[in-house]
Amino acid sequence: MDFQDIVYLSLLIFSVIFGHFYRQIEDLQQRKRIGTIIGILIVLVVSGFHIIHNLVFFLINAAIILYWDKRQCHLVSIVFSFAYLLFFRTTEYFGIPYPPSHTNLVQMMLTLRIVAVAFDLNTAFTNKKKKEKGDCSEEERAEIDYDDFSVDVFELFHYSFNYIGVLTGPFIKYRTFRDYYSKPFSKYAPYKQALLGKLQWVPLYAVLHLLATYYYPFSYAKTDEFFFERSVFYRLMYIWPVFFAFRMRLFIGFALSECACIMAGLGAYPAITEPKSGGGPSKNFKTLLELSKNTKQCATTEMNFVAVDAVDVWGTEFEPTFKGGMRAWNTGVQYWLALCIYKRCPYKKYRAFITMGISAMWHGICIGHYICLGCAPFVLPIDAVWTKILLKDRTGTVRYINEWIMLVISRFFFSYLAIAFYYLNVDWVMYYYNSIYHMGIIIGLVMYFGGLQILRFMGPKRDSGAVKTVPTERTKAD
Repeated sequence: MDFQDIVYLSLLIFSVIFGHFYRQIEDLQQRKRIGTIIGILIVLVVSGFHIIHNLVFFLINAAIILYWDKRQCHLVSIVFSFAYLLFFRTTEYFGIPYPPSHTNLVQMMLTLRIVAVAFDLNTAFTNKKKKEKGDCSEEERAEIDYDDFSVDVFELFHYSFNYIGVLTGPFIKYRTFRDYYSKPFSKYAPYKQALLGKLQWVPLYAVLHLLATYYYPFSYAKTDEFFFERSVFYRLMYIWPVFFAFRMRLFIGFALSECACIMAGLGAYPAITEPKSGGGPSKNFKTLLELSKNTKQCATTEMNFVAVDAVDVWGTEFEPTFKGGMRAWNTGVQYWLALCIYKRCPYKKYRAFITMGISAMWHGICIGHYICLGCAPFVLPIDAVWTKILLKDRTGTVRYINEWIMLVISRFFFSYLAIAFYYLNVDWVMYYYNSIYHMGIIIGLVMYFGGLQILRFMGPKRDSGAVKTVPTERTKAD
């Protein structure tokens, strides 16, 4: 563990512990101010004078959100935000020192949050027009009323720099942040139970990460011995434990960031509203508004913290399909991508590629980011073909066995792409892929065209229709 990891882990643990005292501050406005002060201090600790990037980015975006036409502010905000993110990561070319890695994390989270506010304002503006025309049901009107909001520069600053998630996430919408200070749900949510439910797995993730990195360190994948003395099969299989260690490391961060929210009480909602990771309540908005005014009923209503879930660990590890595994990973960011990119993209045929391209831009500027994330849509047709072959209409033992086969197939492609995220540099990425003769591409092409032939042989019934999959926590929430 290097120094940057120690700083990262220490700030996460501090955020969890501080939440115990934070939730006890009765004055909500004072609580909000203290949370922002602590957040700014965290950014200062990790960024130093580079905090100027975060502040300049915020001020320009605040001006766009507050003063630009609400019909266009979301487009202006997202274009500016990603242009600044590109500049932020290439400052050395402009004679400006490159910011620390943790400042990059702060900038990434700021980008998600502020752009989401701009999109939410645009949606609220559009829905208000729809409500005025009377083209909506009673439940839709309740949702429009719930989503309707105005924001000033101070509220936007609190949302952007509150210590909860300022460094690590998870992504939450502005309305989730607003509800935390205006609705009573956090007082009645079983936070201790939810907290223990997350924390109990952290030691396991840590042990598995240490074991994987000890026996299969990524540093070995850059040695001459690895490339010249190991077989092609060994090099191809080495990506499995490397990607496993990567997942365990991130699971620790995800779990602790979720715990920071839960300890403070952020993200608590009635279960009846079926909250989504990143998005908060998804239905029964009329009931939600009624409950927020009836504290006695809140005391007997089931609550949960799904809104601040950062990852569906079970789905990430055991969802058999590639598509299902993607949806289970980094669920808050997945929600943001769906909200701001995928559902808004006018080019339906290419929106998966555009969405993953934006995701790659958000993650970084190295070629490894674009190979790992940008190539994921190419795997989806292979996944769809073999899902039909192995899972459609299958039941019992046959389905169980086939799910494990699909799990191996999907995790192979995940690992094959993820290794580019590790190497990052184009020379290293191509050196590795050349060393295994681009077996992932070859296997993918054989599986796709071979699968099409199998589907034709199996008949038209197998070649059409949806496939029922085993629901994960993420798919249940959707």
